[in-house]
Amino acid sequence: MPAEPSPPPPPAPTVVGIGADGWQGLPEDSRAALLGAQVVIGGARQLELLPPQCTGRRVPWPSPLRPAVAALLTAHQGLRIAVLASGDPMFYGIGRALCEELGAENLRVLPHPSSVSYACARLGWPLEDTEVVTLVGRPAARLAAALHDGRRLLVLSAGAGTPGEVAALLREHGFGPSRMRVLEQLGGEAEDGAAGTAEAWAHPPGDPLNVIAIECHRAPDALRLGAVPGLPDVAYEHDGQLTKRHIRAATLGALAPAPGELLWDIGGGSGSIAVEWMRTHPSCRAVTVERDPVRAGRITRNADRLGVPALRVVTGRAPEALAGLPVPDAVFIGGGLTVPGLLDACWDALPPGGRLVANTVTLESEALLTERYGRHGGELVRLAVAHAVPVGGFTGWRQAMPVTQWSVCKSSAPSASGDTGDNR
Repeated sequence: MPAEPSPPPPPAPTVVGIGADGWQGLPEDSRAALLGAQVVIGGARQLELLPPQCTGRRVPWPSPLRPAVAALLTAHQGLRIAVLASGDPMFYGIGRALCEELGAENLRVLPHPSSVSYACARLGWPLEDTEVVTLVGRPAARLAAALHDGRRLLVLSAGAGTPGEVAALLREHGFGPSRMRVLEQLGGEAEDGAAGTAEAWAHPPGDPLNVIAIECHRAPDALRLGAVPGLPDVAYEHDGQLTKRHIRAATLGALAPAPGELLWDIGGGSGSIAVEWMRTHPSCRAVTVERDPVRAGRITRNADRLGVPALRVVTGRAPEALAGLPVPDAVFIGGGLTVPGLLDACWDALPPGGRLVANTVTLESEALLTERYGRHGGELVRLAVAHAVPVGGFTGWRQAMPVTQWSVCKSSAPSASGDTGDNR
């Protein structure tokens, strides 16, 4: 007997981008996908934009959304599914989660112009020159890392109260003169907005569907923070446990952060190395380990103030506190080098190609680094900084304690001792 024909594969879900203009703003392909869907999943506001002729079952996303994605797709497997997304589904939208769950080849995406495209069109700003910061589901503190005099920013708002939060943050960071424009219901019939400076912002909360445009202007007396490592020491709250500016810049240069990489910062102190690692790119991640709870709290405050609130702070003593942490791309050891097992634990945690940088000012730790340099290779340097200070009626140099720094890239090739290290 002939073999039974295999059943056709289930139809791929279609993700449909929709704007504030609703059904009338959709092209024919998007309308057809929604009209033919047996199930339409989306936010409550988006589902309300559909006309009665869309007869598919309407399923609102639960909260939290991300953990529910797989279960909702499984529950409606075999049916024609359409998923509504705000604007472009692949721009901070649900499209990313669906691609991660199903694979891009098993998904059809029909984008709509994003709110950012609409905003740049209204403002006359070139999209490629405009930085976008999302505060949807994220703390407003992350905006601080993007504040630079003369920059244009578009902030994806979390709701009606976000413009007020943004204005307060700008004032707090010395950017009160910055001009703000709130763009509401972009592309829809109810499109509206408000404008003013952050220092004089008095507008009441408006429509929750808004984008905030900022032209950054720093007050003349505000502290200037650059885009590269080596921020002024006064940018940090600290008790003296701070990798000073010039050494910090050299240390970040040796660590060589790249987008998406993870740093372990051991002996965090004030958190300056981890903070400036994360400021090099929005996707950089860091975990700082600090045994003193007071200092750990200080690290969190520094991270918030300098725009990297996602910095993870672990309060505990290394190496015990390292158990269970995700595999790092780089490790910095700023304290505790002589703690038994610490250096070995950090070295063992690194994958091939991972980097380790350790700084010290003591002879005992320097001897340890010298031994490891002999075993694994890398680079051993002494960093010395002197500052000009008054000497009576003249000026002289005051030498800071020299810092010995060992930096090494872990190789996959075994050394003579059986360890893996940099081949010299």
